[in-house]
Amino acid sequence: MTNFEQASNGPGPRLMGADTMMGNDVYNRQDEDLGDIKEIMLDVAGGRISYAVLSYGGLLGMGEKLFAVPWAALTLDTENKRFTLDVSKDRLESAPDSTRTAGPTCQTRPGPGTSTPTTAPPRRKP
Repeated sequence: MTNFEQASNGPGPRLMGADTMMGNDVYNRQDEDLGDIKEIMLDVAGGRISYAVLSYGGLLGMGEKLFAVPWAALTLDTENKRFTLDVSKDRLESAPDSTRTAGPTCQTRPGPGTSTPTTAPPRRKP
């Protein structure tokens, strides 16, 4: 089953690999392209997805804004093979980049004092 094929008991698959969702497009209800999913952040202790990192704007990683979007705010659009987020493009345009605002950061590996990630995604090594 591909990541957008219908499961036998619902509008989309019940289980998907997190890596299959990374790079998927995100549109709003006005059918405007908001960007794509750059990362899926897991609440390891709770055993659930905490949020998705939305990459908005920029070109080849330059000038992009990253936003921590609560997982529950995204809807899987199986017909168009993308996610839907109920937010205006103008709101994203004027909002600060989540990676540049104050707040806790994520750790890529658990260690002493590690807390649940809430704002900035980890940077990938080249």
